[in-house]
Amino acid sequence: MVKVEIFGLAVDEAGKSPIIVLKDEEETKVLPIWIGAMEAMAISMAINKVPFPRPMTHDLLLNTIRSMGGAVSRVEITDIENGTFFAEIVVSRGEETMRLDSRPSDAIALAVRAECPIYAGEMVLQEAGGAFPDHPETVIKTENADKWQEELDKLSEDDIKYKM
Repeated sequence: MVKVEIFGLAVDEAGKSPIIVLKDEEETKVLPIWIGAMEAMAISMAINKVPFPRPMTHDLLLNTIRSMGGAVSRVEITDIENGTFFAEIVVSRGEETMRLDSRPSDAIALAVRAECPIYAGEMVLQEAGGAFPDHPETVIKTENADKWQEELDKLSEDDIKYKM
């Protein structure tokens, strides 16, 4: 497993689909993952620490894990098959470790909230990753939350391709 972090959120110009882009620590590879609009919104809101009066779904999951004595120790992007990514949420409770099957977008949204590391399998990076750009410029960063919101508002859930 290779430790990665969120490089940015972007929108696929051709399909108008949200993309989460991960980068490795050495900044040699990037891993783009096409996600749904709602998941992109959940990740963006967590990155930007937007407060909500009531827990959102990923907050609920994190609260549930914590109230049961567990902690999200990491998330892993474990596999890719026919363009579909697979992930696991690794939960620790005392001496016990549990692995929960997850879509990468949900796992990443949870990782941001839990402030835990994200890892990607080396095979996943080889198959779906690309070289780190010479002049990196992410479309969406924390300081551009309004731009991201505008892009998401333009999307229709019916028009989005899901590759999770």
